Amino acid sequence: MTDTFGPMRDEEADGGAAGTGPDTGTSRKEPIRVLVVDDHALFRRGLEIVLAAEEDIQVVGEAGDGAEAVEKAADLLPDIVLMDVRMPKRGGIEACTSIKEVAPSAKIIMLTISDEEADLYDAIKAGATGYLLKEISTDEVATAIRAVADGQSQISPSMASKLLTEFKSMIQRTDERRLVPAPRLTDRELEVLKLVATGKNNRDIAKELFISENTVKNHVRNILEKLQLHSRMEAVVYAMREKILEIR
Repeated sequence: MTDTFGPMRDEEADGGAAGTGPDTGTSRKEPIRVLVVDDHALFRRGLEIVLAAEEDIQVVGEAGDGAEAVEKAADLLPDIVLMDVRMPKRGGIEACTSIKEVAPSAKIIMLTISDEEADLYDAIKAGATGYLLKEISTDEVATAIRAVADGQSQISPSMASKLLTEFKSMIQRTDERRLVPAPRLTDRELEVLKLVATGKNNRDIAKELFISENTVKNHVRNILEKLQLHSRMEAVVYAMREKILEIR
């Protein structure tokens, strides 16, 4: 906590930045309503104390896991949800989709210690607008909240670098694969790939095709191996490029 949320600077204590989005210079008539979600009560309390010093930000509630976060979001309709990735009962990424359903106007910022690329990709796919590591400073939390509330996206620099590196690798691998004829997928694998490309998870695909989740996992693994892909994201890119969704 000490490293992440240090003491306020004099200008912060005086409320000098309150009410103004630093990136846009625009003021808001109403405070930004924030829901804090983390399984550590001490961390939640720390965020509340930090954000209480910001006149244009109001913490309207807190939750200790993803399931409770969905309930609170439906009841409170916050502008911003600050949420951890890994929590008991229901994780933050899984909760993202449900929160967007019950509170469509809410924007979600993942605030986590996880620097795994897979978590970043899944969070973005689930509807998160920001992905920040807990190593950020006090003023960066408030700045990110204001930026996202004003329609911007926020990703920690180290994670953004990983994202760009991965996209660069994907493009390079795609160019290399174009020199080799693509292997033929079975009809079932093609069906699964189409559904993966629409953003469905294994559970939803299993229900739609009336097969087990394990069977779906096996199909996805076979698809990745046949197409020499390394992730579901690459499979989505491949399906869009090859216009798989248009194949009947």
